[in-house]
Amino acid sequence: MNGDWLIRGRDGRLGVYHPTDDGVLSRAEHRPGGGWTAPRRVGGEQKLRPGLGVGQGADGYAHLVSWHPAAGGEAVLTHSTHYRPDLTAMDWTPLGHPNRTGPATSDPAVAVDHQGRAHVFVVNGGQGLSMVAQREKGGWAPWRDLNGSRVQNGLAAVTGETGLVGVYGAVPGGIVHWTQEKPGKQITITESLEARVRPGTLAALATSEQSTTVFWTDTEGMLCAWRPGRPPVALLPAAGPGPVSAVRCRLDGHDCTVLAQRAASGRVAVAAYPTEAESAGAWWAESGPVLPEDARVFLAGGADSGRLTAAALSPSTGRLVLTHRKDEPGLALEPWRDV
Repeated sequence: MNGDWLIRGRDGRLGVYHPTDDGVLSRAEHRPGGGWTAPRRVGGEQKLRPGLGVGQGADGYAHLVSWHPAAGGEAVLTHSTHYRPDLTAMDWTPLGHPNRTGPATSDPAVAVDHQGRAHVFVVNGGQGLSMVAQREKGGWAPWRDLNGSRVQNGLAAVTGETGLVGVYGAVPGGIVHWTQEKPGKQITITESLEARVRPGTLAALATSEQSTTVFWTDTEGMLCAWRPGRPPVALLPAAGPGPVSAVRCRLDGHDCTVLAQRAASGRVAVAAYPTEAESAGAWWAESGPVLPEDARVFLAGGADSGRLTAAALSPSTGRLVLTHRKDEPGLALEPWRDV
């Protein structure tokens, strides 16, 4: 899974996407904070390959992208829009292939600009980066090659506060950042960083009007943060080997970045620090049940509110556990519960 598989709709309802071997299931709250619907298949009965990218726009709409198997071992990217977590998603629409034809290349990553247009990124067959995006007046623009070399699977797409769409990709010995100079303009490589990145650990977050921040675990086990134009920071030892989730949330009146990761113990580890003030330090606190090794942890928050939800989903078992922040100072969480 890549992107925001735990989303909060405009009406406050939470929704979750659960990839299976040949499709995607979705679940949603009947009402904010209420019970949940039974799992339903997204986009009809079309078969999908493993690998799902999800992005959510300011309008609350979720954009899902996955690979559809084709004849001869080839594959085609497909897109579905989910307007509200409790509604039925749209049918899958083919987007083609970055190399016109061929097998699946990488897990897709999705960012949605402030006009609600989805931008889909994948590693192409030449190990560069390719993109396809929705047109302002409907439909999809042609595929574009954004260059790059030896780009690895596990892209992190992000939309900044001003609507600029960007993406981070790990390469041997570093991270490359592609972004726009202005909303609606072409996306190009803007900066690279030397870094020893553990594969599959990139996560990106809009952290100010000027900046986005990318997080990753390095080969020595440190969770690191980087904003292009500034030096990287070793934030704290990673709680576990998997990817980290990051959101912004107001804690005691302060804009904070909250991180969550499946810890080596199998429980969920959560940490927080003032946004873009990594020098203040952060410390993990573990909570919840012991989770399977494949469990993915994700957060849903709100930069302008104190709402925070943490969830963990095991694709192999389908088990979903969830908690909310308590209505009290600090980062105390309610007891975890099975959904």
